[in-house]
Amino acid sequence: MEIPPPPAAPEPSVLAPPASVWRTGTLTYTTGSLVVLFGWLLWGDFVWALRDRVTPNLFVLLLKKFEASDTLTAICMGSLPPAMIMIVTPIISYLSDRHRGPWGRRVPYLLITLPFFVISLLGLAFGPVLGGITNRLLGSHSFGLNATILIFLMSFWAVYDLSTSVANPIYSGLVNDVVPQLVMGRFYALFRALSLVAGIIFNYWIFGTAEGHSMEIFIVLAIVFGLGFTLMCMNVKEGRYPPPPPRKEGGSISKFLKAAKTFCIDCYGKSYYWWFYAAFSLSWTASVPFQLFAYYYARSLNIDTATFGRYGALTLSISLVLAYPLGILADRFHPLRLGIAVQAIYALDLLLSAIFVVNPWTFGVALVVNGVLFGTWSTAVASVSQRLLPKGKFAQYGAGGLLVGSLFSMTTAPLFGIILDHLHHHYRYTFLLGFGFALAGVFALLVLHAKFMAHGGPEHYLAPE
Repeated sequence: MEIPPPPAAPEPSVLAPPASVWRTGTLTYTTGSLVVLFGWLLWGDFVWALRDRVTPNLFVLLLKKFEASDTLTAICMGSLPPAMIMIVTPIISYLSDRHRGPWGRRVPYLLITLPFFVISLLGLAFGPVLGGITNRLLGSHSFGLNATILIFLMSFWAVYDLSTSVANPIYSGLVNDVVPQLVMGRFYALFRALSLVAGIIFNYWIFGTAEGHSMEIFIVLAIVFGLGFTLMCMNVKEGRYPPPPPRKEGGSISKFLKAAKTFCIDCYGKSYYWWFYAAFSLSWTASVPFQLFAYYYARSLNIDTATFGRYGALTLSISLVLAYPLGILADRFHPLRLGIAVQAIYALDLLLSAIFVVNPWTFGVALVVNGVLFGTWSTAVASVSQRLLPKGKFAQYGAGGLLVGSLFSMTTAPLFGIILDHLHHHYRYTFLLGFGFALAGVFALLVLHAKFMAHGGPEHYLAPE
């Protein structure tokens, strides 16, 4: 039976809502209920951010501990995640946009991923133990202790990446569905602030001793994330949605091909979205060379793990102070415009770092400044997708962008690793590699802004469909 569309909202002239009422879709919030919504979403974000901040950083420590090459590190951290995104994200996003059920269209997909997150975190906890046992059982047929351990770690990392590839766009879609657009910039500023708090906790108090206590950290993380995110899903209620497009006729293969065609036409049929995807893929890739190998760079300069962690905590503390003001600026001046300005400054920072980083002290300065600027850009543009992409197919268009970004990461990250292996690990070149992408990102953002203005600008924007 077809679900009737929700009633249209009254015209402002007929019923002007009080200033303390916010609407999005069929959902209406008072100040109190909006605070409750923010509380549950931000609690979910905190445990999400804690998992995101801890897992990749701790995984890099384990890769270094068990003697992974720069190329293998780049493949695990830069190519495997986007490969997973390319496989599952478009399908899941397409299905989620069209799903209708008593739990909504986002929460069911988030709940499905939770067991896989927990399994992957527990697997990373016990990976070294399993690798050691397997190495002894294989005896002379083993690849070696470190290689066997790396195989287990990479296998559970693949499960983690697969779960992340499913959950990330769905969680973003949930926020887009339930948070009013008028406060979206502020919400993402708070979202970013909690992520920074999670990072500060890990970098300042845990990172210095994490290598020797990885098992305990992963076990605690699995418990905290599993319980915490379940609570959020149980307490955030979605509204009602218009009926989805009619189902495709034909068999399973025919339906899949028709759905894939629809996805490609929607996401890639207009040059506007190509510039959107290119602008943010290039800008994001600018951070990859240095951020991916920052820990290895620090170790090459004899900077110990604890000091590196304190640099990270300082970076995140500064970003925390800046987060909410940046959210206000994004709401007031538009996140796209703010992002262009910050990305231009970030490009200059990468060029100056390539010139002046020559010792541990200048590296520390560059690490903090680079991290703050990239964090500033991330906060500035956090709500840009909600402002520019069509709301009815938000997850689908977001997946289209992730697909393009994944292609960038899959091709560039291994290339960065190969270059650094051939340059005998001279990590100073990471700044120059990032600078090239940052310049390209600024250009693409400027073109996107021109097209954004042609479609109505901040006051009268209509997303092309």
